[in-house]
Amino acid sequence: MTRTGGLLADALAHLKPLMDCESISEDARRRLSQPNRAVEVEIPLRMDDGSLRVFTGWRVLYDNTRGPGKGGIRFHPNVTVDEVEALSFWMAVKCAVVDLPFGGAKGGICVDPKQLSRLELERLSRGYIRALLDVLGPDRDIPAPDVNTNETIMGWMADEYRQAAGQHRRGVITGKPPGHGGSLGRTEATGRGALQVLNIWERRNGRGDAHPTIAVQGFGNAGYHFARLAHDAGYRVVAIADSRGAIYREEGLDPLPIWERKHEAKVLSGEIYCEASVCSEVEVDYLSNEELLGLDVDILVLAALENAVTEQNVDSVRAGTILEIANGPVNNAADRRLEERGLTVIPDVLANSGGVIVSHMEWVQNRMGDYWSETEIQQRLGDRLGDQADLVFARAVGEDESLRSAAYRQGIERIAVAMDGLGSERYFCGDTGQ
Repeated sequence: MTRTGGLLADALAHLKPLMDCESISEDARRRLSQPNRAVEVEIPLRMDDGSLRVFTGWRVLYDNTRGPGKGGIRFHPNVTVDEVEALSFWMAVKCAVVDLPFGGAKGGICVDPKQLSRLELERLSRGYIRALLDVLGPDRDIPAPDVNTNETIMGWMADEYRQAAGQHRRGVITGKPPGHGGSLGRTEATGRGALQVLNIWERRNGRGDAHPTIAVQGFGNAGYHFARLAHDAGYRVVAIADSRGAIYREEGLDPLPIWERKHEAKVLSGEIYCEASVCSEVEVDYLSNEELLGLDVDILVLAALENAVTEQNVDSVRAGTILEIANGPVNNAADRRLEERGLTVIPDVLANSGGVIVSHMEWVQNRMGDYWSETEIQQRLGDRLGDQADLVFARAVGEDESLRSAAYRQGIERIAVAMDGLGSERYFCGDTGQ
C-alpha cells in the first residue's frame, strides 16, 4: 500500500490481511492501492445577490475493470479529495461484493447546501456536470445521489448533461425522478436493502422471531427508510439521531411522524400521535450522538458519516451488533477492537448495497427503454442481495473470519479475477497456470 495517512489509507488498511493471500496477484494488489483517476474542478456560482463564489468539486474513478464507474455525489462542507477517493474505493469493492458490472467512483463538492437557495443549488448542480462532462457517461462513469443530494438534484444533473451533449442519455445518472427515467423503489433502496441484510443475519443466528432494540445514528434518507421499515417489521427503534442530537424512548419511537415533524420544524422531537383534531407529542429523552453510541441496545445502526466510531469512543459501544449503512463509519482501529470484544459488524460494502443494486436496475431500464413495477424492483433487489449476503455469511462462518473480512474477500477476489483475466505478471513471464 502506498498511502500513509488519511481516510483512504485507513480504508486500504482493511485490505492488508487479504492482500497477503495467494489468490490475489501482485498486479491486482498494486492496481488496487490507488485510484485510476482523480479530477478536481472549480465551479463558479453566481449567487442570488449578484456576487460570485467558486466551489471546489471532485470526481474520482477508483477502478473500472469490471465496468463503468458507479458512485454518488455528495454536497458537504467537509468534503475533501481524500474522502472522495476512499468512498470511490468502497464503491469498487461494494459493486463487486454484490456482483454488479460496475467499477467504483465517487464525487463531491465542498459546500454547505443548507446555506444555498434552491436556485443557487440548481446552478451549482448543473455547473458540476458541465465541469465534468468529458469524464461522465453511461458507459464511463455514472453518478447517483449521496449525502445532501436527492432525486431532484440528479434530475437537474441529467438534464444538464442532455442539454450539453445534445442527446438524451438517461443512463448517465441514476437516482433520478421517475418521470425522468428514475426507477421506482430507488429512494428507499438503501434502507430496504440494509434491513434485508440484517434480517438474514438475525435468522441465521436464530433471532428471526425476536423484537430486537435498535438505535439509529443518522436520520437522512437511508437512516429514515431503514428505521421506518424496521419499525414496521417489528423491531423496537428506541433512539434516533441526526447531526444536531438524538432522542430516546425506551418504549420505542415511530420514525414516520418524527421524519415529518423534522422537515417541518427542522429538529428531532417526540413522535406525534393524532386522533381526529387532537395531536400530542410523547415524552422523550434528549441525548448527544456520543450518548446514543453507548446505549445498551441489541443493534446499533450507523447511518451518518464515516469515522463515527473510532479508537477514541469504541469502548463505549455496548450493542451486540453494529449495522453499517453509512460508508466507513467504523475506522480500522475501532474495527479491530470491536472484533476483539466479540461484537458483530455487518459491513457497509454489503449492508448499504441496496442503493447501488437498484441504481443498476435503473441503468438497465434506461438502456432498454422499458420500466419495471415497484414490486418487481423489490423482488429483484431481494433476490440479488439475498444470494450475495448468504455467500458472505457462509464464508465468514465456514472460514471463521469476520463479516467484514468475508465481504472484502468476496469483492476483492472478483476484481482480481477480472484484472488477471487480461494477463498478470505470471502470465507474461510464461506461467499459464497449466
